[in-house]
Amino acid sequence: MSESSHGVTLAAIQAARRRLEGQVVRTPLVRSAALSRRFDADILLKLETCQPTGAFKLRGATNMIAALLEERGREALAAGVVTASTGNHGRAVAYAAARLGIPAMVCLSRLVPADKAEAVAALGAEVRRVGESQDAAFEEVERLVRERGMVLIPPFDDPLIAAGQGTIGLELLEEAPDLDRVLAGLSGGGLIGGIGAALKALRPEVTVTGVSLSRGAAMADSLAAGHPLAVEEVASLGDSLGGGIGLDNRCTFALVREVMDEHYRVSEAAIAGAMVDFLAHEQRLIEGAAAVGLAALAEHGIAVQGQKVALVVSGNAVSLETFDRARALAGR
Repeated sequence: MSESSHGVTLAAIQAARRRLEGQVVRTPLVRSAALSRRFDADILLKLETCQPTGAFKLRGATNMIAALLEERGREALAAGVVTASTGNHGRAVAYAAARLGIPAMVCLSRLVPADKAEAVAALGAEVRRVGESQDAAFEEVERLVRERGMVLIPPFDDPLIAAGQGTIGLELLEEAPDLDRVLAGLSGGGLIGGIGAALKALRPEVTVTGVSLSRGAAMADSLAAGHPLAVEEVASLGDSLGGGIGLDNRCTFALVREVMDEHYRVSEAAIAGAMVDFLAHEQRLIEGAAAVGLAALAEHGIAVQGQKVALVVSGNAVSLETFDRARALAGR
């Protein structure tokens, strides 16, 4: 694996695991009897929903902040860390910074619902409301970095973030050393890239399968073009998989291109059906982005018979209103 292209090595992932010990949960890997019967395979669920913030993002945020503390010392982070996110990443930064004793700020536009802002604040971060769009919130982040010396914690495009997510791959192989395939959502690339880096270093025969939305899949479109693209974001049940990868992407584009073996796009109907199936058969209410592995198996008829397959159930940030929309779309 070429460290010069993206910086995410097995050594970096192992170092991340040492930093995360006692800070994040080693999440359960459980066998789904219902899905195993349905697909004639051994289907395992990696439940990142069990993290304190409800999603895998806590791994990357914690690793980056802890690594910066190691490398620069506490005084260098005295101004705090900053990000802009309405969802899992914002909560992860807030929680991780509070645990590590570092001030944190999450910038949100005035259009973000009050309950989302309150959820971030409840985890210990200062919430700054600015502008009428997330672009305005990101402009405020850039100003705080430039003028106050705060440190940006990006949502995906950093080797420390991807290495933190890669600790999922280490855990998978420790509990399922004969794993044949892993399916995970593909958005900015930190999740599938980090997991893939760990798997390819330790068990290269594992098939790493990324799953994207049918439309607005920036990483998938960028990989097809051979360079990062700007892709229009669309509304989706799997909204956590939307957004761009950055035209100046410096880590995850190269990483995903190197470690991902195959890729599928899934429809809104397939995501809806998978969300409903998780509640009906696994008793788990999960967000659309966390259901895309199952959606891909169901919609594309991927040949997994006789295989040991892990689905990364990445997060549980879903409202009852959104789940009701999914149930209506699935016709159940």
